Amino acid sequence: MLLLFFMLVNYIEFWAMNRIGLIGVLLMVASAAWSQVRVDKLVIKAGEAFEFDNETDILVADTLVMMDSSRLVLNELKRENFIRAKVAIIGNNCHIVGIGIHGKAGRDGRDGITSIGPCRDGTNGSIGVSGLSGGAGINLSFYVEHLIVNGRLIIDLSGGNGGDGGAGGKGGDGSPGTVHCNGGDGANGGNGGRGGDGGQGGNLVISSVNADVIRNQVGTKVLFKNYGGKAGQGGRGGYFGSAGLGPSRKNGKDGQPGEYGANGVRGTEGTLTFEMNQ
Repeated sequence: MLLLFFMLVNYIEFWAMNRIGLIGVLLMVASAAWSQVRVDKLVIKAGEAFEFDNETDILVADTLVMMDSSRLVLNELKRENFIRAKVAIIGNNCHIVGIGIHGKAGRDGRDGITSIGPCRDGTNGSIGVSGLSGGAGINLSFYVEHLIVNGRLIIDLSGGNGGDGGAGGKGGDGSPGTVHCNGGDGANGGNGGRGGDGGQGGNLVISSVNADVIRNQVGTKVLFKNYGGKAGQGGRGGYFGSAGLGPSRKNGKDGQPGEYGANGVRGTEGTLTFEMNQ
């Protein structure tokens, strides 16, 4: 019992000594997870853009003004972004952009080898590399008390497009024949790589005391794009290798062309949700 008592005392002393340090660590973790920009008034001039940096995913402004043809670009590296404004005044043809990253195309397959010596078969072309899938569109939570749209606001949270698959490599040709042996056979072309899948469209949540008013503006003053990313196309099959020719029709055989790679799958659309704040 006495041993347990001393263990409890030591634990309490340890906690007291390290409490401040532990709280500091928790705060550091929280700040790393969410980083915000806080301003009284943000004005994005006509034709210009305000971009979240790689750390920022929260914008808090008492007043947000987007002049004609201005853009507010969200942080594509973070899945969840937040905008909070008491008043947002929007001009014409303004964009809030949170499109997913487009997938890169796959590399083409390597061509097969045509041997130098007589009567030798070519080697097959390699398979094309699959395209990368597109990234998901950003999920945006938009908290605004009063939204004034003088022209049109476009919020685009579409998913990124999938990358195309790489083409298959060409099959190597057969080498020439001789009086003693037939020409080599041509090799098969490699199959094309699969296309990448399109990214999922992002979700938009609009939270406002005037949510019903904003809802009625959707399709006219407020346009929301939440399309799934386009599917990447499958890569072309590699061309076949030609037969090596020999005397007296002692020819080899042509190879077979590679098959086209499968297409990717289009991403699913995101959602639009309205929340009424009191």
